[in-house]
Amino acid sequence: MKDLFGKAILDFQTNNSPEDLITETSISEADEMSVGYLFRSYDEMPKLEQKALQLAKGKVLDVGCGAGSHSLTLQNDRNLEVTSIDISPNAIQTCKLRGLKNVKVQNILTLENEKFDTILLLMNGTGIFGTLKDTPLFLQKLKSLLNPGGQILIDSSDIIYMFDQDEDGAYEVPANGYYGELTFTVSYKNETEETFPWLYLDYNTLQNAAFANGLQCELILEGEHYDYLARLFI
Repeated sequence: MKDLFGKAILDFQTNNSPEDLITETSISEADEMSVGYLFRSYDEMPKLEQKALQLAKGKVLDVGCGAGSHSLTLQNDRNLEVTSIDISPNAIQTCKLRGLKNVKVQNILTLENEKFDTILLLMNGTGIFGTLKDTPLFLQKLKSLLNPGGQILIDSSDIIYMFDQDEDGAYEVPANGYYGELTFTVSYKNETEETFPWLYLDYNTLQNAAFANGLQCELILEGEHYDYLARLFI
């Protein structure tokens, strides 16, 4: 793993000539993403993220914490005990530089012997599931990390709008596989990272997967662009 996302985050934090990230998916053209966006304050966050941070309680796990902006709000403004994890060593180094107390390079699937009251997966939290087929594996893992009365707060988008419609209004989605399964490619400073799978889940599909894995699921809030925040609990 070249960890280009992490490199960009660390470059921005340490003022090391940061550049925009170039992201591309299997169904969309290359697009520039400002790394500074990952360093947003609470006031700059979308309503879905603000709502998730308001609902967070108790001992919190921030999965795929990136530059740590969500964790910092919870730690500094709400005085919650937050553990922040990411698979990117550079992102975790950045989180430490930004003052997060409890951060580690960690894949959620190998996290053991800890329990949390709130697990956060934000900025398309379903992305790390990769594919619909692997979704139960992640949901079972997340469920195993919950304290009694605990909750998982997760956001995603129904990306059906990105597909063309035929004259009857039916969406022309791929015949094989689920339409929310994308491949994502990141480039930074003329380096291309390996492409990785990234999953967007529409709410009904998430809800069905939750039920099938012994979790309740409720829709908390819908955003302005097919995006939503959901709460999963036992």
